[in-house]
Amino acid sequence: MTSPADMRRGLALRSYLAATHLIPLVAKPILTRRQKRGKEHAKRWREKLGLDLAPRPSGPLIWLHAVGLGEVLSLRGLIERLRVARPDLSFLVTSSTSASATVFAKNAPARTIHQFLPLDAPAYRKRFLDHFAPDLCIWVEQDLWPGMVSDLAARGIPQCMVGARMNARSFRSHQRAASLYRDIYGAMTIITAQDQATADHLSALGSNAEVGGSLKPAAPELQIDRDMLETVRQHLAERFVWTVAPAHTEDIAIARAAHDQLRQTDPDALLIIAPRFPDHPLGVSGPRRSAGEMPRQTDPVWVFDTFGEMGLVYRLVRAALIGGTFSDIEGHNPWEAAALNCAIMHGPRTANFATDYARLTDASAAIPIQTADDIVAALTSPNREATIENAARVLTTASAQVDTLAQRLLQVLEASNGR
Repeated sequence: MTSPADMRRGLALRSYLAATHLIPLVAKPILTRRQKRGKEHAKRWREKLGLDLAPRPSGPLIWLHAVGLGEVLSLRGLIERLRVARPDLSFLVTSSTSASATVFAKNAPARTIHQFLPLDAPAYRKRFLDHFAPDLCIWVEQDLWPGMVSDLAARGIPQCMVGARMNARSFRSHQRAASLYRDIYGAMTIITAQDQATADHLSALGSNAEVGGSLKPAAPELQIDRDMLETVRQHLAERFVWTVAPAHTEDIAIARAAHDQLRQTDPDALLIIAPRFPDHPLGVSGPRRSAGEMPRQTDPVWVFDTFGEMGLVYRLVRAALIGGTFSDIEGHNPWEAAALNCAIMHGPRTANFATDYARLTDASAAIPIQTADDIVAALTSPNREATIENAARVLTTASAQVDTLAQRLLQVLEASNGR
């Protein structure tokens, strides 16, 4: 295993570290303006300055960082496995977006707290690390902060990077700072990639990466208000309900076209539109969840323009068209819907989750879609339920990789404690 103290600090990293001393000159004014525009958490934005931090839990602490909502939610399965194996552990999860904090609060595992990651300035990093003093740091997917990586290494705190994801465009961007990333990756004891292409890219940048799969299939079901679920189910009665989620403009357009066709034979069918960005204009009329409105029997569409309720949406529907798969968004996570027994449909553009969708499609556990006619055929197919059963089997197999990863991470923790 790599020793954290062995991290190389070449010219590129030293130059970066020197530049981070300038961050405090602009950090507070920028964060203040962002907070006033609703871009930062109204009460917790000062955490990004290393201030107003939550109390540190007693005992050994594992820190996990993921940048946004989907990545943060994917941590839950890994945390649960680590916690079961070592009940004395506590967990600190950091992220960067306000939405990730809001939704994670509703789904946080036991013995887990959330904070916003401080900006990568020396004083902010020091306050954060002095306060939390983690015993192990786990970086997830692709968000690495070079200054923090360097400071952790200097303190002898082991670091791992898991579930890394890097497409060709991101690889080209990383190549422009190859020497910087070589040093950063050199500080990692373990690096696992979601797919072989990412592993090859990381290896070309000087890492010892291996394919370990995604964390997302192992994440537990999204939490919900059970009373609300029962209320809505009773209200919708025997209607056929499906969803497009998390939806963007292109996804909504094809879903609406398909739904218009579906209602010619099933006038009571209901489409739930769950936009990826609930506060963005959609150009869709109909009852809105944010206003507390419920659909009438004659309403063809219900707009779920709220954050943190995908667990409710997926439990209400029989099938889900996963959004971002008809545009340059290149797909969203299909596993949350699969875990809640939804038949999975997706468009042709899935580059961000290429391995995940390929795995589901190869197992006849997801339905590729090109046109609105394809959606109607999938929704009315007698084979729709079979795809749900197939997805459950894929989930079980994919989750086993996270069991193995958890054991390896605990070995890193124990080796560090034994030094």
